[in-house]
Amino acid sequence: MTVLITGGAGYIGSHMVYELLDAGETVVVLDNLSTGFRWAIPDSVTVYEGDTGDEELARSIIARHGVETIIHFAASIVVPDSVADPLGYYRNNTANSRTLIEAAVKGGVKHFVFSSTAAVYGNPKSVPVAEDAVPDPMSPYGSSKLMTEIILRDAAIAHPLTYAILRYFNVAGADPLMRTGQSTPAATHLIKVAVQTALGMRRKMDVFGTDYPTPDGTCIRDYIHVSDLVRAHSDALRHLRAGGSSATFNCGYGHGYSVLEVIDTVKRLSGVDFRVELADRRPGDPAQIVAASERARSVLGWVPRYDDLGTIVGGALAWEQRLRARNS
Repeated sequence: MTVLITGGAGYIGSHMVYELLDAGETVVVLDNLSTGFRWAIPDSVTVYEGDTGDEELARSIIARHGVETIIHFAASIVVPDSVADPLGYYRNNTANSRTLIEAAVKGGVKHFVFSSTAAVYGNPKSVPVAEDAVPDPMSPYGSSKLMTEIILRDAAIAHPLTYAILRYFNVAGADPLMRTGQSTPAATHLIKVAVQTALGMRRKMDVFGTDYPTPDGTCIRDYIHVSDLVRAHSDALRHLRAGGSSATFNCGYGHGYSVLEVIDTVKRLSGVDFRVELADRRPGDPAQIVAASERARSVLGWVPRYDDLGTIVGGALAWEQRLRARNS
């Protein structure tokens, strides 16, 4: 039973590759390597370089490897970029996903696990936000993911395909064994940026918005360790293989930290009081978003292991140091 991982050379995708290999699964990867790295995947894994929007390629991979499940990570993910280039995001995130889903249906794929986002909620009216909240995305990024959710849901109604939609909150940290981590040089993730600044790789970092309706005026996010996130995917796959119903699941811990709290944690663990500048809000950023994750815990049996900001930041620091040594 082969699992096809799209975007498997990227940050979360490469962690998923190791998670499944550790469990004895057979894995194949499709990635255009625009933001991913071939070295992030073990040499034993077959990697196809190409786009998820190439239906002929996707169908050939499915047929050649007898793909039973697709775990779909490949996407563009930077909210401000989506505001500047909405059509690019709808092409890469929505149109290409629709093509991949069609290839899955035609190829007889049984299960589809989709990497979605808390951005579909926009600025939720209540926090923590549950899966049954009415979606109200604030950016083309969130909208592009929500559209794909709808396509996947409708395809599963019409065809023998079951799915799990996982809505991520803020993913951070690195593989505890240091096999892979967040490796994109110009990544916009807060913890990545703060760690790079602490290590002198950036001259300073900006805090975008200090006038939000939160205790310290900065945005609050639910930070989830990447290893706990990929384990939720494994739990979702196990659920579907056992005959479980298609469903949507939040992936977060149920509590959040402000931007300033995260920066303080990075400063404390790195021992560096790096330069921080205050800047205007970015378009598309909600003030506060925290997951209600009871459904994943109860239905999937998901049990987080790394629910600690210090652990997440410590892993990110260790990975960045390892990555810097590797690239030097």
